[in-house]
Amino acid sequence: MKLSHDLGQLTYCLNIHPTQTWDDVRSALKGPVAAVKQAISPDTPFAVGLRFSGQALAELEDTAKRRELKELLDEHGYMGITVNGFPFGPFHGTTVKEDVYQPDWRSVQRVEYTNALADLMAELAAPKDFVSLSTVPGTFKPLGSGAEAQMAENYLLCVAHLVALRARTGVQVALAIEPEPFCFLGTISESIAYFTQYLFSADAARRLAELAELSEADAADALPRHLGLCYDVCHAAVEYEDPAASIKALKDAGIPVHKLQLSAALRIPQVGPETRKALRSYQEPTYLHQVNRRHADGLTMHRDLPDALALGDQTDGEEWRVHFHVPVFLENLGAFSSTRAFLEQILDLHRSDPISPHLEIETYTWDVMPKEIRSATMDQDIVREMQWVLEQLGQ
Repeated sequence: MKLSHDLGQLTYCLNIHPTQTWDDVRSALKGPVAAVKQAISPDTPFAVGLRFSGQALAELEDTAKRRELKELLDEHGYMGITVNGFPFGPFHGTTVKEDVYQPDWRSVQRVEYTNALADLMAELAAPKDFVSLSTVPGTFKPLGSGAEAQMAENYLLCVAHLVALRARTGVQVALAIEPEPFCFLGTISESIAYFTQYLFSADAARRLAELAELSEADAADALPRHLGLCYDVCHAAVEYEDPAASIKALKDAGIPVHKLQLSAALRIPQVGPETRKALRSYQEPTYLHQVNRRHADGLTMHRDLPDALALGDQTDGEEWRVHFHVPVFLENLGAFSSTRAFLEQILDLHRSDPISPHLEIETYTWDVMPKEIRSATMDQDIVREMQWVLEQLGQ
């Protein structure tokens, strides 16, 4: 939905729903998304954060299905302003873990998938619309060393496609790279360093000029127009970023935040026997739940929650932050808390000086959360999340 005071568009990400097939996407749009719109903006257009797996996207190559999608969006008053192009494969009901990053940006398959997503979104948008497309931060961290230049080349191939797409349709699609803990790009400082050296450099502008048949000056202008970050607040909190300093650093580096994902992580202020016991209910086999431990010697990142819990009482007294998305309206989670205070600071910053045109709530873990922190239905939680964000933004 469109926010007042030029604060952008607010939506939520459909990756909370099964969206592996076109039938799944259709069911989500007709069911829970319609219920959320009815509660939040019954009489005005409602922005949707779409998600299409590789399988759903392939099915939508069928002209009739593509037409049905467009008609469904029009019929319900939905606006497809953003798409989650991060998970390519299945995202619910099966073990995802580090497979979620595959194919990654070392692969031409990731370029082809992203370009096809952009083409579809340009068809759903109107000329001069702005569409954000969030994507994998390169690759899983252990796989990134030595692949920096290869991944940059693939990002630039995608940007060249987006430049041509804008010239053809008038729709500006922007690729939003989403830093995530234990990934090639995990922190804001890592992201700035990579953009500076590989993506927004003079060499990058020259390469884009070749690929897109632009002058080097026009290519340099096109890079931030079509490439930037998706700032996921949960991920940033897990990395112990400073909210104001991290946003300022991106602005100073000239890196736009094309999408701001509103999310919260687990925060354990002081680990002990009771908190470790409570954390076991958050161990589940579907997603990675990276843990960042803060201790006397600094920070230590673990690939997944069981790895950190296996350390036992030697971690007593530490602060932990865990990559497990929890409802943004919750702060007290019993034995520990969430990083909602971090999100509140980001929303305060956005309210005074907008960070991004697209704000997307992304609590995709509803199916695997402990039952005690869930409401009766998924759409009820989504509505509560949206209402909480609207209140924080003075809407």
